[in-house]
Amino acid sequence: MARILITSAIPYINGIKHLGNLVGSQLPADLFARFNRAMGHEVMFICATDEHGTPAELAAAKAGQPVAEYCAQMHQVQAEIARGFRLSFDHFGRSSSARNHRLTQAFAARLDQMGLIREVSESQVYSIDDGRFLPDRYIEGTCPNCGFTSARGDQCDNCTKQLDPTDLIDPRSTISGSTNLEVRETKHLYLMQRTLRGKLEAWIDSKKDWPILTTSIAKKWLNDGDGLQDRGITRDLHWGIPVQKGDAPWPGMEGKVFYVWFDAPIEYIAATAEWADANGLPDAAWQRWWRTDMGASDVSYYQFMGKDNVPFHTLSFPATILGSGEPWKLVDYLKSFNYLNYDGGQFSTSRGRGVFMDQALSILPSDYWRWWLLSHAPESSDAEFTWENFQASVNKDLADVLGNLVSRVTKFAKAKFGDQIPAGGDFGPQEAAVIADLGARVAEYTALMAGMEVRKAAAELRAIWVLGNEYLQGAAPWTVVKTDPERAQAMIRLGLNLIRVYAVLSAPFIPDAAQSMMTAMGTDDWTWPADMSAALRALPAGHDFAVPENLFRKITDEERAEWQQKFAGVRT
Repeated sequence: MARILITSAIPYINGIKHLGNLVGSQLPADLFARFNRAMGHEVMFICATDEHGTPAELAAAKAGQPVAEYCAQMHQVQAEIARGFRLSFDHFGRSSSARNHRLTQAFAARLDQMGLIREVSESQVYSIDDGRFLPDRYIEGTCPNCGFTSARGDQCDNCTKQLDPTDLIDPRSTISGSTNLEVRETKHLYLMQRTLRGKLEAWIDSKKDWPILTTSIAKKWLNDGDGLQDRGITRDLHWGIPVQKGDAPWPGMEGKVFYVWFDAPIEYIAATAEWADANGLPDAAWQRWWRTDMGASDVSYYQFMGKDNVPFHTLSFPATILGSGEPWKLVDYLKSFNYLNYDGGQFSTSRGRGVFMDQALSILPSDYWRWWLLSHAPESSDAEFTWENFQASVNKDLADVLGNLVSRVTKFAKAKFGDQIPAGGDFGPQEAAVIADLGARVAEYTALMAGMEVRKAAAELRAIWVLGNEYLQGAAPWTVVKTDPERAQAMIRLGLNLIRVYAVLSAPFIPDAAQSMMTAMGTDDWTWPADMSAALRALPAGHDFAVPENLFRKITDEERAEWQQKFAGVRT
C-alpha cells in the first residue's frame, strides 16, 4: 500500500468558481484521489480557500461586509459546492487559520535565519484619494509587455507576465477608479530566490516525468529575460498574516502582512495540520505526510493546477521549502492543465463570463458535469465548452451507452427471471471472449489512471462500456431466451456482474451513478477488477438485485437552447 498526498490549487475566496477553475485543479485531483483509494492506497487529499490579499478585501468591500465575516461565509459556500460536485477532500481548510498564521511566520523567520530575507526600500503607487498604497489588485493599467489594458498590479491575465504596480502604464485605483496617484517609498521583505537558483534548477531537472507544460513554464520563468528574481513577500494591506517572528514583532514591518502568494501554498501543510486538529490527532499525524524526518520520505506527493499557477509552485513555494533547510516534503509530480474556454470566449471570474459551479448544479446533477469536464480536460492544449458538445456527450456516452446497458439488463432480468441473479447455464466462447477483451481494456484503463492521463482514461472507460453493449447486442439474450433459456440466464448473469464492475471502474468519474449501480446490485464490494474472470463471477446465482432509477436522462434540444441563452456569459 502506497501513501499518496494530493493537493489541488486552492481557490480564491472571492466568489464562486467557474467550470474552468474546477477542471483545472480540483476535479482531476479528485479523480486521482478516488482512483488511488480504489487501489487500496492510503490517500491524503487536501484543499482550502485562499483568503488573503487584495481579492478578498475587494470582494468583501463590494459585498459590504467585514473581510473576516465575508471569508467565513464564502468558505462555507465553496465547501458546500465542493460537496455538491462530490470532491472527496480529506480536509478543506482555510488559509486564514491559526495553523497557517503560525506556520507562515515560522517559515519567514527560518528563511531570515538562513540569510535569505533582505529588507528593501522600494517605490510603490500611493492613491491620494484613497489614502493608501495600492499593491497587487488594488491597481490596474496597461501591461508594458503585451498592451492589455486591464492588467493587474501583480500579473497580466493576458500574457501571464509577473508585474509590479509601478510597471503599469496609465494606472488607476480599483477601489475608486482614481488616477490621482503618486509613487512613495515603503519598506518590504524580499525572499532572495536568485540565491536558490541552482537548487531550484537541479530540482526541476530531476523531474524527468513531469508534463511538458509544467517543465516548459518552470524553465521559462527560471531562465527568460533576467531569469529568476528575488520576490517581495510582504504587502501594505490590512487583511492577512501579520509580519512577525513567532510572537515577536519584526522591526520595521509593523502594520504589514505577508504576501498572499507566500502564505497560500504553505496552507497545504497547514490544512493537513487542521485535519489532524479536527480529528483529535497529534502533530505526528500530519507531520508523517510533510516531514521527511517523520515518515514523509515514503510519501508520493502530487499537485494539480492550472498553468497560471505553475510558476509559483515550481519556483516560489519550492524556494520557501528548499531555503528553509528543513526536512519538508517537496512535490514529486505536478500535473498542470491548460485553459478551458467557454462557448467562443473565455471563462472569467472577475468579468463574470461562463457557467459557474453553483449554476451548473442548479440544472443538472454533478455526474453530468464531472463526465464532460474530465473527458474533455485541457491537458495537451486549451479546450472549449460548448452546449452542443455537452449535450452530445451526455446523451451518447452517459444515457445511450452506460445508462442504456444498465436499464436493459436489469429490466429484462427482472421480467424474465425475477429479483435474483439467475443460475442457469455456463459461460461459453462469447463470454470468454468478452472477459479477455475487458481484462485487456481494464489493464490499460488502470495504467492511464495511474499515469494521470485524464482524457485518455475517460476514452478507455467509454470503450469498456461499449464492449459490454456490443457483447449484449451480439449475444441477444432477449432472443435466445425463447429457445435456450439457460443460455440466456448465463448471459444475464454476466450482464448483472458487469454492472457491478462498471460501478467500480466508473466511480472516480461519476460517483453518484456508480453508487446507484452498486446499490441496485445489492452489494458493497468495490474490489478493483484486476482478475476479470473472477470479477464477472463475484455476484453469485441467487443474489438479490433491483432495477435502479434511470441513471442519466437525455438533454433535449429545447433545454440546450434555453441554457445556452441563460448562461450566455454574464453572471447576474
